[in-house]
Amino acid sequence: MVTIHEGRPGLSRRELLKRGSIGALLVIAGNAVISPENAWGLETAALKPETMATLIQMARDIYPHDQLADKFYAVAVKSHDEQAGKDAKHKELIEAGIADLDKRAGTGGYRGLGWEEERVAVLKAIETTPFFQAVRGGLVVGLYNQKEIWPVFGYEGESYSKGGYVSRGFDDIEWL
Repeated sequence: MVTIHEGRPGLSRRELLKRGSIGALLVIAGNAVISPENAWGLETAALKPETMATLIQMARDIYPHDQLADKFYAVAVKSHDEQAGKDAKHKELIEAGIADLDKRAGTGGYRGLGWEEERVAVLKAIETTPFFQAVRGGLVVGLYNQKEIWPVFGYEGESYSKGGYVSRGFDDIEWL
């Protein structure tokens, strides 16, 4: 994921060519993370927009689904911004966790790492921390409870309102 931030005017031609099509271009403007290519944006209230952009990349690296757009990961991590607005301890946990993640990643920070394998190695080093567990735990619900992505995984949703599973293919398992 390429990000323009920290007052820089934009990507140089060299940087754009070097990064190629690694991921979607996310632009940080004011207190928002914007994807002009895919026409969506995420406004932040409590966390820094750079933090949210890193959380989006982190979410994609923890639960990688190439067929899902970044906007679904943005929706999944938005709850951390909302919780940080209500709970100063949570805000400190997330901001300090991202700062630590960027420090561990070296120059350019976590989002500056060009390869998924490099980012995953950094994540493995922190997977037992409360920060990582908070982000991972929030993603389980935040990502997979989005009805818009259920068809991507072949999940039709709950069946009670449709008469249950028994009459809807429960017994058509041919591999058993």
